[in-house]
Amino acid sequence: MSLTTRQRRSQPSDPPPSSPTYSKYDKPTSRSDGDGEEERGLGWFVPVFALGMLRYMSATSNIIHDCDEVFNYWEPLHYLLYKSGFQTWEYSSEFALRSYLYILFHELVGRPASWLFGQEKVRVFYAVRLFLGLLSVVADAVLVVALSRKYGKRLASYSLAMLCLTSGCFFASTSFLPSSFSMYAVSLASGLFLLEKYAMAVAVSAAGVILGWPFSILAFLPVVICSLARRFKQTFLAGAFTSLALLALSLLVDYQYYQRWTSSVLNLLVYNVVGGGESHLYGTEGASYYLRNGFNNFNFCFILAFLFLAILPIARKKYAPDLLVVVSSFYIWLGFMSLQPHKEERFLYPVYPLVCVAASAVIESFPDLFRDQYNSSANYLLVMGAKILRPVALSLILSASHARTFSLINGYGAPIEVYKILEHHDDAGAGSVVCVGSEWHRYPSSFFIPDYVGEVQWIDDGFRGLLPFPFNSTLGGTSAAPSYFNNKNKASDQQYLQDIDKCTFLVELQLNRPYPYRGSDLSKWEPIAALHYLDREFSPPLYRSFFIPYLWQRNNVFGMYKLFKRIAK
Repeated sequence: MSLTTRQRRSQPSDPPPSSPTYSKYDKPTSRSDGDGEEERGLGWFVPVFALGMLRYMSATSNIIHDCDEVFNYWEPLHYLLYKSGFQTWEYSSEFALRSYLYILFHELVGRPASWLFGQEKVRVFYAVRLFLGLLSVVADAVLVVALSRKYGKRLASYSLAMLCLTSGCFFASTSFLPSSFSMYAVSLASGLFLLEKYAMAVAVSAAGVILGWPFSILAFLPVVICSLARRFKQTFLAGAFTSLALLALSLLVDYQYYQRWTSSVLNLLVYNVVGGGESHLYGTEGASYYLRNGFNNFNFCFILAFLFLAILPIARKKYAPDLLVVVSSFYIWLGFMSLQPHKEERFLYPVYPLVCVAASAVIESFPDLFRDQYNSSANYLLVMGAKILRPVALSLILSASHARTFSLINGYGAPIEVYKILEHHDDAGAGSVVCVGSEWHRYPSSFFIPDYVGEVQWIDDGFRGLLPFPFNSTLGGTSAAPSYFNNKNKASDQQYLQDIDKCTFLVELQLNRPYPYRGSDLSKWEPIAALHYLDREFSPPLYRSFFIPYLWQRNNVFGMYKLFKRIAK
């Protein structure tokens, strides 16, 4: 029995039912699924609960995917909290490419956590990660609820499942990176746009660009332009006020920490646009890089997101104009980033949620590919088969995503776990020195270095690029930097420890290679921790990328990530 026939008949004493009125862009909060059955929208509880559980899991199990996250964000935060940490050339006063405003935003959580946990710095690390997860929960929940109210429960549910479980969203949601912050802003701005909160959507977009990553402005353009077109005065004022306030605040914060008037936002844009940026210094990739990377992180979800373009005739009827505006950001951003010579996985983070939304719209539209709008009984078997294909496709995506997530966490999680072992070896005494060679780029941050360790030193293993240097509190802290810092990635002999005998601990990845390893000299070094680490070079792409029970262990090659302690003489 349909919903309308279940309603009680009107009695003479009943007031006449009022007809709902909608604005030009309004749609009812519930919709038919194409078979005469009306859907009810999702409330807030399910999205917040589901996202909260998965973001908690991400915060506590996520690996660190990029050394840039450590040295440009975790280390400056550690310095602000504990007056020690590594400084990169981007944070030198001469170049000032990074804004301390972004770091201060996270200090709002890090500072109270440092008071609460004292010198248990690892707990502070995870407290900040939980904060990042909370931001992701809020942003994605708004997007899911907006989808539900605008387009129905099914589309929202599919999007929610993918936001929770796809590997890309799982890992990016708790990464301490401006591109992740821009991802939160894209989710939130898109949700607010669908809810017709245009001024708020533009204000959030401005925050995502200025407080997060300036280059992500392209990912916000469709929502911002359409919001301005629909309600210009209010949205323009909100965007202008937010932008000016954040730019002014950034300018003041930069002055405080760099001790000169400079704008890190402007410096970053000038360096990358006028100065040529990092293309030739830090490696280039072909145009297909993001396609391969996108499939690894989203598997069939990424393919379906592209098929959204193929179902545009259907999408125009079901989702136009708002969802088309939101999803278009994904294609604009992917196209722009694919044209850039220098590519990194994190550069695609801002549009990760939109991949999920586009793929969900395609899955929801499977039956529409076969449905005859003039004859509801035509192609009945094909329509029913397409409906059955919906959960099959979703299950395949989520299963492959779990396999990817499990493979990365178990294959590359050793560095964080090995450094945690240091806190159990305080018998080495105060002033101990931890030495790191070729593994400098997997250093998980100073939050994993206990107090009794006096310093972390780099040792020369052949790397000829510029390495971070400890902040110098006595010579100005954030406003000071070594004279050899440069923006050409040129190494200096001063970045390495010359006397290896000063090392108390040694961190080393030992692979099956004919290379000499310092830790192999058991007359000097005692192994105190060793965990398996997946050898990417000698493991097949399929098995290293996705966990397949039994075959993952059998077909992949593993090295040993080791922590050594010097043997006392």
